[in-house]
Amino acid sequence: MSMRILLLGLCCAGLLGWNTGTHASAESDPLVFDDIPLKDMVQHPDWFKDSFLDLQEDLAEAIQNGKKGIIVYFGQKRCPYCRQLMEVNFKQPDIVKYTRDNFDVVAIDIWSPEEVTDPAGSTMTQRDYALKMGTNFTPSPVFYDRDRKIALRLRGYYPPYQFRAALEYVAGGHYKREPFHVYLARGDSTLRFEADDMVEEEFFLPPPYNLDRSHFAAERPLAVFFEQGNCHACDILHTQLLRQPAIRKLFDSFESVQLNMHGQDPVITPDGRKLTAAQWARNLRVFYAPTLIFFDEKGQEIIRVDSVVHFFRLRNVLNFILTKGYLSHPSFQLWRSEENGR
Repeated sequence: MSMRILLLGLCCAGLLGWNTGTHASAESDPLVFDDIPLKDMVQHPDWFKDSFLDLQEDLAEAIQNGKKGIIVYFGQKRCPYCRQLMEVNFKQPDIVKYTRDNFDVVAIDIWSPEEVTDPAGSTMTQRDYALKMGTNFTPSPVFYDRDRKIALRLRGYYPPYQFRAALEYVAGGHYKREPFHVYLARGDSTLRFEADDMVEEEFFLPPPYNLDRSHFAAERPLAVFFEQGNCHACDILHTQLLRQPAIRKLFDSFESVQLNMHGQDPVITPDGRKLTAAQWARNLRVFYAPTLIFFDEKGQEIIRVDSVVHFFRLRNVLNFILTKGYLSHPSFQLWRSEENGR
């Protein structure tokens, strides 16, 4: 173990209470919490809209009240990531005020059989609506603008500063001019560190990065870690998740590569293109570090994790890939539902 990993591990020690069912550390670090399913149900803020789940009417009312649109919040009753959104992000006065000034928020339960009418006028169960919207990772806020179009969708939990950026991206109309990843990169004035500031792992493949699978299928699926230097969330990934024996063992069944999402290292992508790491990251619309993107043996993207992730969610994603659940189930969400029902 490198000295940097050791020091980072000491800094994070005690912050993450694996299997404790507590989340006291969230007050000091919104990225650090236990992702065991909750015993108690998530409580929504009382300012969420009390909706009859006709989103056409909800959107019309929001517009009438001078708002920029609605946020449809897809969540689960016992989702620890959803709790982070409620108890960290939505406990910050500036985020609450900005959200309420610009949007109405309507909550959807991704497993509910109750009906909802979407902004386009189609009626379906909340569960089918969640599947239609690809809400693999909750919370999944979907932003609808005044024209009933999707301005932005997020999958998973993001810390307050990035969630606030998403709110401003939509409320300020930036989505009409540029993708979210471009907006974030343009607004990021922080110093970007080089690749040697990133924490490496023994199982990462060394350069040159020839990931081409377009002509001959590989023997194992591929995991691409898009990271950057001076990245707190990346450090947590390495000092917490990747120190867990169960996670390390699962990654033994992958080919894994780490790329600097802003770097100029040459890469031959799974579909055979010659790009730099930064070009590939932009083409893939990567905006969060770390982002893990998984490809099958033939180079097709299976699933990506581009939000905060901890032990149980990552372990489930890895098992979904290794058991080839994606071949028999149209979504990770349905696969997880069947797994839980066994």
